[in-house]
Amino acid sequence: MKNFTLIGAAGYIAPRHLRAIKDTNNNLIAAMDKFDSVGIMDSFFPESDFFVEFERFDRHIDKLKREGVKLDFTSICSPNYLHDSHIRWALKSQMDVICEKPLVLNPWNIDALKVIEDETGKKIYNILQLRLHPSIVALKQKVQKELEQNPDKVYDIDLTYLTSRGTWYFISWKGDQSKSGGIASNIGVHFYDMLSWIFGEAKENIVHLKTPFANAGYLKLKNANVRWFLSVKYDYLPDEVKEKGQRTYRSITVDNQEIEFSGGFTDLHTRSYEEILKGNGFGLEDARNSIEIVSTIRNLEPIGLRGEYHPFCKKVIN
Repeated sequence: MKNFTLIGAAGYIAPRHLRAIKDTNNNLIAAMDKFDSVGIMDSFFPESDFFVEFERFDRHIDKLKREGVKLDFTSICSPNYLHDSHIRWALKSQMDVICEKPLVLNPWNIDALKVIEDETGKKIYNILQLRLHPSIVALKQKVQKELEQNPDKVYDIDLTYLTSRGTWYFISWKGDQSKSGGIASNIGVHFYDMLSWIFGEAKENIVHLKTPFANAGYLKLKNANVRWFLSVKYDYLPDEVKEKGQRTYRSITVDNQEIEFSGGFTDLHTRSYEEILKGNGFGLEDARNSIEIVSTIRNLEPIGLRGEYHPFCKKVIN
C-alpha cells in the first residue's frame, strides 16, 4: 500500500483521482484545497487530514516525514498554472508525482522540472488517459501497421470537441488564459497528445480563429493533416446534439472514417494509476509534444478563414 497526498481536492477532476487511489488499494494521508467543499472525500478517505492553507499542509507533511511516515506520491489536481510549483514542492518533499493534464503550460517548464527530477531522484507522471482508451490503442496499432507498409502515408483528420460551459467558466480561473493556458490547453491538450502519439510530431501549426469561446486551426503532423475545432459554447453544437438534450460533442474522423470513442472513459484514471504503480506511467518527455503544440497555439495570431480550416469555423464567423 502506497501513501498519497493530494492537492486540489475540491476540483472537478479530483474525484477521479480519489477513486483511482482507492481502487488501487492505496491510502490518502492528507489533502489540500483552498476551498472547503470537499464532502466527496467522505466517499473515499474520510480519515484523511485536510487543509485549506498550503503553508499548514506543507508543515503537516514535513512533520509526518520527521515522524517516520513514508509518503510515496502526490496527486496534483490544482489549477493548470499551479502545476509547475506544486510538482516542484512534491519532488523536493521526496515524493513521486501524478499530475493532471496539462502537465505545465510551457515546454521550458518541462526542461526545468527535468533538472529537479534528476536532483531528487523522484519521477513525474502525467495523466494522458486517451493513450489507454481501447479505441485509441486500436487506432494506433492500425496506423503503425499501415505506416510500416507505407512510411510516407499522410492521413486527413478532423478533430471536433465541444463541451458546453456556463457563464461561471469565464469567472473562474479556467476563463483566465494566464491561469488555464486558454481553451486549447484546458480542453484540447489530451487530444493533441493522442494525435501526436499516433501520427508523429508537429511540423506546422496554424490558428484560424481564437475567441474566448472557441479555438480552431490546422496542425500538420509527420503523418497527418489535422483540422481542429474546440469550443465551450453551447450555440456551436450540432442541432442533432442539442435535440437530444446533450451538451457535449466529440468527433475524430480519420480519412472520413469516424473513430468511435464516446464510451470507455470512466475508469481511465484508475487504469493510469495502475500503470504508474507498475512503473509504466507517462513521464516528462511523453508530455512534451502536446505542451509544445498548445504553447504555440496560445502565442499565434489567428489568420482567419484561409487555407485548410475546420468547417465549424463558419459557426463562429459567418
